[in-house]
Amino acid sequence: MGMMSIVDNSIWFRHLPDDLRAKAENLKAGERILLEIDGVTGWWERMQDGRDGRPSLGLKPVDGMREVWTHWQARRGERVSVNDPVNVERYLAALSGTLEEWDSPEDEAAYADL
Repeated sequence: MGMMSIVDNSIWFRHLPDDLRAKAENLKAGERILLEIDGVTGWWERMQDGRDGRPSLGLKPVDGMREVWTHWQARRGERVSVNDPVNVERYLAALSGTLEEWDSPEDEAAYADL
């Protein structure tokens, strides 16, 4: 488990633990990464390159994480845990066990073409 401080509206790579920094630096502008921060898992997106073509070395919160991160701005300066959660496939596989009521032949037939 790594630690980082809440210091801005985005997460700058230099504030990430080394393993996550390397992973974030390998993303292309607009690509997303799933992070668990202070027990909340959400999507972050590599920021677009600047107008002058230089890469922006940070992640911005997207989807539901945007609201959480905005709320957490009141906690600026606080150190929080940051982790790379289990990969998405394992996360979804673990979640699928909670959705057994949708795992039926009838549902498969009804939603097979989606």
